[in-house]
Amino acid sequence: MALLLIVTVSGTLAMHIVIPVLPAIAENLAVSAGSTQLIITLYLVGVSFGQLIYGPLSDRFGRRPVLIAGLVIYILSMAAGALAPTLGWLLLARMGQALGGSCALVLGRAMVRDGAESAQAAGRLAMVSIVMSLSPAIAPLIGAYISAAFGWRMIFGVLAGSTLALLLVVIAILPETNRNRISLPGVRAMLMSYAALLRHPQFLGFAIGGATSTSFYAFLSASPFIFTNVLHRTPQEAGLIYLPTLAGFALGSFLAMRLSRRHGGRRMTMIGNLVALSGPLLMLACYLADAFNLWALLIPMTLFTIGTGLAGPFAQAGAVGADLRRIGAASGLYGFMQMMVGALCTLIVGSIDGPPLLPMILVMLVLGIIGQVAFRFVATEKD
Repeated sequence: MALLLIVTVSGTLAMHIVIPVLPAIAENLAVSAGSTQLIITLYLVGVSFGQLIYGPLSDRFGRRPVLIAGLVIYILSMAAGALAPTLGWLLLARMGQALGGSCALVLGRAMVRDGAESAQAAGRLAMVSIVMSLSPAIAPLIGAYISAAFGWRMIFGVLAGSTLALLLVVIAILPETNRNRISLPGVRAMLMSYAALLRHPQFLGFAIGGATSTSFYAFLSASPFIFTNVLHRTPQEAGLIYLPTLAGFALGSFLAMRLSRRHGGRRMTMIGNLVALSGPLLMLACYLADAFNLWALLIPMTLFTIGTGLAGPFAQAGAVGADLRRIGAASGLYGFMQMMVGALCTLIVGSIDGPPLLPMILVMLVLGIIGQVAFRFVATEKD
C-alpha cells in the first residue's frame, strides 16, 4: 500500500511542480503568460487520454507491466523537457510526461481497488487522497526553490532521477494485483464499454460530480499570476502560500477516511461539495466588495479543498465500483473526465484577456453548482 501511494503521487508531481515558475519560463522562452498556461492545460489533456488507454490495457495485461512501461515514458519525457529550447518543444515533452505519468494515477487507483472489498474502498481511496494532497502542497515549493538555485530546467532533471529510482523499486517488489484479466477489446468494444459506463446512473453521477472538483486547476493556473501581479509575492513566497490552502485536501480526505464506514457515499459527496461551493461564493463576495487580499484567497480556497477532499474519495469509490467487471476502464474514464474538465478550466482562464481572478472565481462557482446537481442525481438512485 505504501508503494502504491508513492506511485500514485508520482503521476501528479510533474503537474504541480512547475506552477510557481510559469512566469520565469515565460520570460526565459520569450513567450506570453497565457502561452505558458498551456504547460498545465496540455498536461491535463495528456493525462486524460492516457488514463483511457492504461485502464483497458491493465485489465488485459495486468497492472504491473503496464505501469513499468508508463514510468519509462515518463522518465524519457522528463529528460526532453529539461533540454527544451522552445515552448513548442517543452509542450511536446509535457504531453509525453502526461501520457507516462497518467499510468500512475489510473493504475494506482485500480490496484488499491483490486485489493479492497467494497466497504473498504472509500477508506483506502481516502488514504490515497490524503497522500496525493501532499503533492500539490509541497511540489510548487520544491519547484520554486530548485528553480531559484539551478534554473527551471533542473526541475525536470530532478523528476527524471527520482522517477528512475521509483521504477527500480517497482520492478523489484511491486506484485501484480489484477487476478481477473480479460481479453483486450478492440476500439469498438472499448468505446462500447465506456458507453455502458456512461449509461450507468451511479457511474455517471459520481463521475460528473467528482470531475467538477478539478475546477481547482483554474486556481492553479491563475494563481502564479495572481500571486505575482495582484498580491505582489515572490515565487518562493507563493510556494509557501500553497501549503495551508492545499492542506485542506488532506483534512477533507482524513475526514472521509474516518467517516467512510459510518455514512453513505451519496450523502457525504453532497455535504463535501456544499463545503467546497462555499469557497468561490466567499471569494466572489470579497471581490465584489473590493476587499480582495491574501486572506480572501486563502480562506475560501481552504474551504474548497476541505470540501473536495471530503467528497472525492466517496465519488471515486462510487464511480470505480459501479461495475466490478470494468474496474480498470471505470478508473480510466473517471480520471479522463476529471482531467478534461480541469484542462477546460485552465483553457478558459488562460484565454480571457486581463487579470485571471474573476474568471477563476466564476469557473469554480459554476462547476460547484453542476457538481451538486450531479451528486443529487445519484442520491435519487437506489443503492
